[in-house]
Amino acid sequence: MSPKDVSTGSSGAFSPARIAVTVLAILAIVFICVNTDEVTIRVIIPKVTMPLWAALLGVFVAGLLCGGYVMYRRGRAARAR
Repeated sequence: MSPKDVSTGSSGAFSPARIAVTVLAILAIVFICVNTDEVTIRVIIPKVTMPLWAALLGVFVAGLLCGGYVMYRRGRAARAR
């Protein structure tokens, strides 16, 4: 049996890991939506006043991009072997 024939054991779209990630993403989005106050944030040098939801959304998107990049690199490294 070649390595391509071996399944990971989780089948379908409803694996426990996918459910957990979906729940965490929904909780993060709800958390972002309920925090609407204006805040002052220091961005390297300047201070910026913006809604807290915008700052949280920016960090959330940055986290998604970083996580996606890591998963892309991990998959590419595994295919190279």
